[in-house]
Amino acid sequence: MEILGDINDFKIVEDHKHGYYDEFGTVYSGLKCPACKKVNIVSYYWNDSIESDDEIEYSNIYPKESNFPLGLPESIAKTLKAAEKIKSIDVNAYTILLRRLLEQVCIDRNAEGNTLASMLNDLAGKNEIPEKLVKVAKGLKDFGNIGAHAGIGELSENEIPIVKALTYAVLEYIYSAPHLASIAETKLESIKNRTR
Repeated sequence: MEILGDINDFKIVEDHKHGYYDEFGTVYSGLKCPACKKVNIVSYYWNDSIESDDEIEYSNIYPKESNFPLGLPESIAKTLKAAEKIKSIDVNAYTILLRRLLEQVCIDRNAEGNTLASMLNDLAGKNEIPEKLVKVAKGLKDFGNIGAHAGIGELSENEIPIVKALTYAVLEYIYSAPHLASIAETKLESIKNRTR
């Protein structure tokens, strides 16, 4: 990324006895993405003893990462993060990744079938997801098909909120709700045990 500028928040400590001083602190950098042309702001700790960029750990300040649904398996969370990174570059690629994520969910939940539609129906048949959520998931699948096949049409940034909402509805029902219920049960049990 192109560095637009840095702001240093440094402290200087002088060692009068040995005749040198140390500089250390936080660096804030404005960076311009070469793909989407948007500005990112990162921060990192720096001091005089750092010899290589490999020693630096960057923290994203802006844009903030989206709040992802809780309780996601690692592979599904990874795909969701990848989709979020690409959505401002290519909406079609974004929807294709979300369609892939939907297939990952079906595989994770041991859905049977040769197509995504049949796997979604299988999940509904096993009461993993309600029938209404199957319709939501099929809508997501259809957006993914448009993104994947140029002859069907072209998606725009206007569809991002719809596709994202459909995805999060599926993920929150399948993963977040059971995860939060488990946390609540554990917490209630610990409270009950304290009062005994």
